[in-house]
Amino acid sequence: MDNTAAASASNFQTIAVLVLFVAVMASLPWLLRRWQQRQLVARGEQGVQTQVLSTVSLSPGQRIVVVEVGQGAQRTRLVLGVTAQNIHCLHVLEGGPAAVASASQVSPGLQTSQASFSQAMEQMASQESARGPQ
Repeated sequence: MDNTAAASASNFQTIAVLVLFVAVMASLPWLLRRWQQRQLVARGEQGVQTQVLSTVSLSPGQRIVVVEVGQGAQRTRLVLGVTAQNIHCLHVLEGGPAAVASASQVSPGLQTSQASFSQAMEQMASQESARGPQ
């Protein structure tokens, strides 16, 4: 009877250590992320700010997304082609937020902005086809 009690206690101890180990390993990514965020806050940085400005669906697996990254004068707007397999930077919008804001004031309305966007995409596609394969 003493052997079974000792074996049972040993098994319980082994299982308890295993459960504790799994719990610690599962919580490490969360703890690391929290520590990194506190370090950024302590240094006065908030990291790269990212905002999705617009999305146009081309097909079920393909989208064009306009994203703004950075802060203040460092802001940049990117036109990205997004598929299930990868993301390509199609264009970097020049002139910053003021140029994009003035362009949206010139063409108010959803239909007009979509038309100008599709015209810009067609122009970029024709320029790439003129360059040929790389």
